[in-house]
Amino acid sequence: MEPRYIDIHAHTQFPAYDADRELVMKRAQDAGIWMINVGTAIETSKSAVVLAETKGDGVFATVGMHPSRVAPSFFDSNEFRKGEKAVVSGDSGMMAPAEVFDYGEYKKLALHPKTVAIGECGLDFFRNGRDTEKEQTELFAQHIALANEVGKPLMLHIRNAYKEALALLKSSPLAVRGNVHFFAGSLDDARDFLDLGFTLSFTGVITFARNYDEIIRFAPLTSIMSETDSPDVSPVPMRGRRNEPLFVREVAKEIARIRNGDVETVQNTLVSNAKDFFSLASFR
Repeated sequence: MEPRYIDIHAHTQFPAYDADRELVMKRAQDAGIWMINVGTAIETSKSAVVLAETKGDGVFATVGMHPSRVAPSFFDSNEFRKGEKAVVSGDSGMMAPAEVFDYGEYKKLALHPKTVAIGECGLDFFRNGRDTEKEQTELFAQHIALANEVGKPLMLHIRNAYKEALALLKSSPLAVRGNVHFFAGSLDDARDFLDLGFTLSFTGVITFARNYDEIIRFAPLTSIMSETDSPDVSPVPMRGRRNEPLFVREVAKEIARIRNGDVETVQNTLVSNAKDFFSLASFR
C-alpha cells in the first residue's frame, strides 16, 4: 500500500509505548502512515530493527548513537527500559552511563534491508555544553564513515552546534546526504545545509511556535520532510498528550498552511521526498 504520510523520525520502540505499542502502530498503519523508528543507542537501535522486521509494511529503522551518549546523561524513563542499562546517581539526578560506540555491531544493524539511515547522530552542545566536544566530534565522524560504507543517509541530531556540525560535514569525505531532524537553526543555517544538498524535517512544534515559519517558507518544498519525534512534542490540538506517528498528519497540514499551499499537494510532496531520500520506492 502506498503511504498517505511518512513520519520520518519516531521512537515507538521506546518504553513510553510498552503498554499499547500494537495499538499505536496500528492506528498509524490504518491511516496510511509509514514510520521510521530512530535508534539513539545500541539497544534502541536493535529494537527499532526488530519492529521494522516484525510490524509489517511501512515500518523502517535507523541505527545510531545519540551524541549525548558519549558521557553520562539524564536518564529518560521514556527511552530506557528498567534493567536495560545500569543507572548511576549524578549531581543532577539519575544518569544513564556513557556508551562506547561499537562500529562492528552498528554495521551489522545498518546492513539490514529495512534500516534506511544512520543516526540519530551529530553534535549536541545543549545537554553537555562543550565539555564533550572532542568525543562527540569523533563519534560523529564514525557515523559519517559508517553511512559512507553502507551507502545510507545520515539522520542528524544537532542542537546548539549547527555551525560546528556543518564544518565537520564539509571537511569530511561525504558520499551520502543527510537530513537535519527537528531543525531549529537560523535561516542562514538552513541555507547552508540546503546548499550542501541536505534536507530539513519539522515536528509538531511548528503548530504552536512561529519561529519556524520563515524557514519553512524559504526552503524548497522538495527539501522538507515531516516527523513527530514521538513520544515528545505533540502538535496542536494534542499538546499535553504523548505523541505518536498518527499525529504526523497535523505536521503536514501545518506545513501546507505556513506555505499557503494546497494540502494534498504538500502532503504528496512530503511523501515523495521521504521515499526518495530513504530509498523507499521498492517497498509497498
